[in-house]
Amino acid sequence: MYLLDTNIFLEVLLSGPRKEECRKFLELVWRGDAEGVVTDFTIHSILIIMGRLKRWKELSTFLSSLLAYRGLKIHWTSISDELRAIDLSRGRGLEVEDAMQYSVAVGERVEAIVSLDKHFDGLDVPRVEPKDINR
Repeated sequence: MYLLDTNIFLEVLLSGPRKEECRKFLELVWRGDAEGVVTDFTIHSILIIMGRLKRWKELSTFLSSLLAYRGLKIHWTSISDELRAIDLSRGRGLEVEDAMQYSVAVGERVEAIVSLDKHFDGLDVPRVEPKDINR
């Protein structure tokens, strides 16, 4: 199982330069050919970002699509997760939002964090990019 970082979804939603690679990976999870976990923190972050950009249609499509992913689990973060994230942020030099993702990745015992963000490099849970998983 992989933890899906926020930027994987945003790359597709905002038509970033690596949209196609991220889309292909997300399709694997959608079909159930790969298993992933996403945090409610990620969902809420996307809600805020897309809302600020007034990208209502894309936001609605994103939220609705989450229900159709066969290989996706949603991890609802707890206060304990958030406290661990603060400790990890201090101890690992991560931004709090990255520490939250890392904390959940450790707790869920994922194989890797799928992210375009190099801040996850060098941690106990490896970072992989979508192109490394696409089959």
